[in-house]
Amino acid sequence: MIEYIRGELAELTPALATVEAAGVGYGLNISLNTYSAVQGMKNVRLYVHEVIREDTHELYGFFDVKERELFRLLISVSGVGANTARMVLSSMTVGELCNAISSGNERAIRAVKGLGTKTSQRIIVDLRDKIVSMGITDEIPAGGSIAAPVDNAVKDEAVSALTMLGFSPAPSAKVVMQILKEQPDAPVETVVKIALKMIK
Repeated sequence: MIEYIRGELAELTPALATVEAAGVGYGLNISLNTYSAVQGMKNVRLYVHEVIREDTHELYGFFDVKERELFRLLISVSGVGANTARMVLSSMTVGELCNAISSGNERAIRAVKGLGTKTSQRIIVDLRDKIVSMGITDEIPAGGSIAAPVDNAVKDEAVSALTMLGFSPAPSAKVVMQILKEQPDAPVETVVKIALKMIK
């Protein structure tokens, strides 16, 4: 089992981080929380969760142990897979999600793309006691604000991230353009977070 990978951050997009360690480049699926946290870093340590099936071997990376623990709790809920869990953690911070679960705020959880009423209710019922007992209540540190690149760079990176999260490029591009028209200085992670709530 891989506990964490420490090395040089070779490539970074809002959905994927490539970390080079001992000459090997590891591609790790990440949330927007982790993307924000590692902005500007040359060397990183990402905690790992492995998904191993007959047809795939995927690595998910997390800047903070608490985010990984919450990810593991989410995928323990019936109907929540790894990509859905990452979507949840890209739409809300660890602190926001814990607060929504502990307060029974089903509406906030249901706002995440791909989560219906029943799944949102299951997340609250199944995890409310667990997040308290495990102490997963503090929000992970946010990365510093970054200067917004030119609009086309933000648009391309946001569309790429949404595509990697499973959305079609055309509707993703339409929504991203709409967001950038209203918020031209928004950084990529903000654009993607808003888009996740808008894409139908």
